[in-house]
Amino acid sequence: MLQTFTTLPQLFAAFPTEQSAVDHFTSIRWAHGKFCPLCGNADEARIGTLTGTNVHKCYVCRKRFSIRVGTIFQDTKLSLRTWYAAIWMITAHPKGIASTTLATDLGITQKSAWFVLHRLRHAQRTRSFNMPLTGQVEIDETYVGGKSANKHHGRKVKGTGGAGKTIVIGAVSRQGGFVARVIDRTDTRTLDGFAHEVVSPQADLVSTDEHSGYRHLGRTFNHQVVRHGLGEYVNGDTHTNTIEGAWALLKRQIIGVHHWVSPKHLDQYVGEMSYRVNRRDMAKGDRVNDLLAQTEGPLPYKVLIA
Repeated sequence: MLQTFTTLPQLFAAFPTEQSAVDHFTSIRWAHGKFCPLCGNADEARIGTLTGTNVHKCYVCRKRFSIRVGTIFQDTKLSLRTWYAAIWMITAHPKGIASTTLATDLGITQKSAWFVLHRLRHAQRTRSFNMPLTGQVEIDETYVGGKSANKHHGRKVKGTGGAGKTIVIGAVSRQGGFVARVIDRTDTRTLDGFAHEVVSPQADLVSTDEHSGYRHLGRTFNHQVVRHGLGEYVNGDTHTNTIEGAWALLKRQIIGVHHWVSPKHLDQYVGEMSYRVNRRDMAKGDRVNDLLAQTEGPLPYKVLIA
């Protein structure tokens, strides 16, 4: 039976033992029927459970497995109850949680906490966005990275305000739905391609600033421009205030919680923020169950740090 909860104490009360946590995850992962994560066999009659254990056996590939195999929990030494607490913290806090704080709260090393959070971000990114945006849509890009003036002399970067920073592009529908990712450049091909990938051609309105990379959007969309360079920020329904609010949330998360993130892993932090934005109307306990339902795909430590 699927457990529900609205507070962290209720979460621990719902799962007083590790077995109760295993049973809960099993009910979520096999909600549509048993399957073997090793060979893909979905014939429930040919998947058994060894008596008195949490070990399952597939009688097609003849291999044994636990319910964790093939998920972000594979090969972890932490209990599922500990993972549930981590999931609660990363989904409940509007700006996420730092690995140092999670390590203290869970009584684990900072290295383990960092790995736990990156596995959860890997799961959050899997199905955070899965449909084209409709209605009134805003597209904008932002630059993430410290100010050159605040860097050591040897690390200062000459150029415009975006020099030496990592670029993030995003799109948000005012009717709901947000998607963002790291990009290498802001040329027409990149910005135009992003818009056509994530926005429905039937969208009522696509608002951007005057960046030249968006100049061809009018061929497909009802594209309107707000000209920030002329001091214009709203023109009727045309503005980018909603997505700029999302960028403010992302930067508060990075500056206020993590303080600094590497360009290599920035896309995962962006995915984490996008996940919370897209599920902001869900109850906290429902967000935990939602994330548990999309934990497919292991993330080995060697792959993460490669």
